[in-house]
This record gives sequence, C-alpha cells and structure tokens, in this order.
Amino acid sequence: MTTDSGSWVAPGRVNLIGEHTDYNDGFVLPLAIPLQATARVSRRDDRTVRARSRQRRAERREFTVDTEPGDVTGWASYVAGVFWAFRQAGHQVPGADIAVNSTVPGGAGLSSSAALECVVALALSDLAGLDLAPDELARLAQRAENDYVGMPCGVMDQMASMRGAEGQLVFLDTRSGHTEHVPFDLAAAGLALLVVDTRAPHRLVKGEYAERRADCEQAAKLLGVPALRDAELGDLTPDRLPDRLLRRARHVVTENARVLRVVEQLRAGTDPRAIGPELNASHDSLREDFEVTVPELDVAVATAVDAGAHGARMTGGGFGGSIIALVDDHAVEAVAAAVAAEFDRRGFTAPRHFTATAARGAHRLAT
Repeated sequence: MTTDSGSWVAPGRVNLIGEHTDYNDGFVLPLAIPLQATARVSRRDDRTVRARSRQRRAERREFTVDTEPGDVTGWASYVAGVFWAFRQAGHQVPGADIAVNSTVPGGAGLSSSAALECVVALALSDLAGLDLAPDELARLAQRAENDYVGMPCGVMDQMASMRGAEGQLVFLDTRSGHTEHVPFDLAAAGLALLVVDTRAPHRLVKGEYAERRADCEQAAKLLGVPALRDAELGDLTPDRLPDRLLRRARHVVTENARVLRVVEQLRAGTDPRAIGPELNASHDSLREDFEVTVPELDVAVATAVDAGAHGARMTGGGFGGSIIALVDDHAVEAVAAAVAAEFDRRGFTAPRHFTATAARGAHRLAT
C-alpha cells in the first residue's frame, strides 16, 4: 500500500507474565490494551520531518530523514529513531508531517514508547509503499529504541503492540520469533485484570535496566550458554555464579517456566484463577532475585492480594510503573480502593487504575 496521508494507531501493552525474559531469548505473554498512540501523518516532498505531540502543545520538533543518533532527544527521539532504523535497513522513506496523540500514560510501565514507535513505523511503511510485515516493523521499532534512543529493551513491547488481538494474549518465543495467540476471556470467568498505575515514575533509559541486562549476559557467559533461556535451575550454583548473578539468572529461568505453565493452563481452558499463584511468584522473584521493584509496587501488590485478588505482580521493566491484579469482576473497585487507601496511609502519590482487556494491534484507521 502507498498513501500520501492518513491516521494510524498502535496500542500500549500490559505484560501478563514473563518479565525481563525477552532480552534473554525467553518467553513472554503480553496483551495489547485499548490505550494507544495515534499518528496523523502526511508525506512531504522534501527530506524534512516535522513532529508535534498533543501532550506537548508548545513543542514542535524538526529533523531530516538522514538523522543520526544524538540528533534528537526527548519524546521526538522515538519518532526520529524509526526513520533512522528504516534507513539503516535499506528502506527509502519520505519526509513527513507527523501529529501524535497518546492515551498511554508515560512512566506507567505500559509501553508508551513502543506504541509511539510502532504507530510511526506502520505509517512510514504505508507512506513509502513498503508493505512490511508486523514482525519486521516490531524489530525496526525495537532497533530505534535500542540504538537511537539508547534503551536496551527486548522486543516484547513492540511485538505486543504490532501483534495484539482482541480477546487474545500474545505468546512470543523471543528467540525464534514465533508468536501464538492464546485465548484470554476473563469476563466469561467473572474476572477482570485490574491495572494500578502507582505513579512512581519509572525511568529506564539509563542505569538499572542496562545493569540487569549486563548481569544476565555475564551470567550466561559464565554458565557457557548462549543465553539464560538455555540455563537449567540445576546449573545455578554458587561455584559457577556469584550471588548477584545467580539471583538474576534464577529469576529468568523460573520466570520462563512460569510463562510456559500459564500458557499451558490457558490453552487447556483452565479457570484463569489458577494462574494467580504464578503471578504472585513472579512478583516475589522480581523483588527478591531481580531487584527491580520499589516500595509502591510492593505495597500495591501485597494490598491487592490481601483485598482478595487471586494474584498480582508488577508489570513492565520495574523501578516504578504499574501492577496488575487478577480479581473477580465485582471486586475491581474494592481492590482498587484498598490500594488507594494504603497509599494514602503511607503518604504515596494517589494511584490511578483501570481494567485491561486484550485489544487489536497496530492498524490504519479507516478514512
């Protein structure tokens, strides 16, 4: 398809389970959510790109399709990075006027950056008549974030945004790239997936996230495996790994196993309440072994479980952001209120909440 203008959307995501496994060649199980980035894009006859965001009305950014890493910073770097990634892949792309709007809250661990990258990537593919496949667009969006923005993320967020489907989880093997849609109809079971944005902002571009990835790569090297996806729990012994690396590796190995168990249960049509303990165990592992939680996340998870959630965990990269809780549909507001009350008691910023349903992935809007 070639077009001169149009509007496109790409969703944020919630990760049901499988955290910090994607850059270890592991398994992830996210869902696209109805919160999304929208881009209104028009082709230009020159090589200029002009970008503006409804969230930053006073800020308009301009660069060229020949942009290089470091030229553009801030929110527009995610847009510029996509142009750069396309060019690095050998694709000829035009200049464009881009107006973006997003309902995905920044800093909430819901992949606002991936939504922005993916919506621009899909629009650019159509503008240039490239007709690129969703998986290829996801990889280009990931490269933009890795090598232009400087955030060493895996591909889960972009794949969820591109591959999302209504009522379906996206089960992704990040090594092979194989994706499978897994049914996730919580309403039929009288359940809901509560998302609580703790409003403890997570900042992952530098520092802790990169350190966790480096720890995992070093652990894999010491174990003599290509990635921690290939390690077994029995391999993780003090004589082979120092304590910190052992704990990082243990999280990845056990988290991969949790993803596979959850997929097996949902494929079999098991009552989704049965996955609750896996969500709890995932959070415990992220807190104790991977050390990526903060007090707001831990308090929100513990309070949700105490208030009746069948399971809860942080979602996203950590160091702030959101939690998810599997709750009976009639208990959504009661659980959310319990978390809000506990936050107020502890002097934390008041949280926000919504219920997440599995939504359609990136697509062009009908005109």
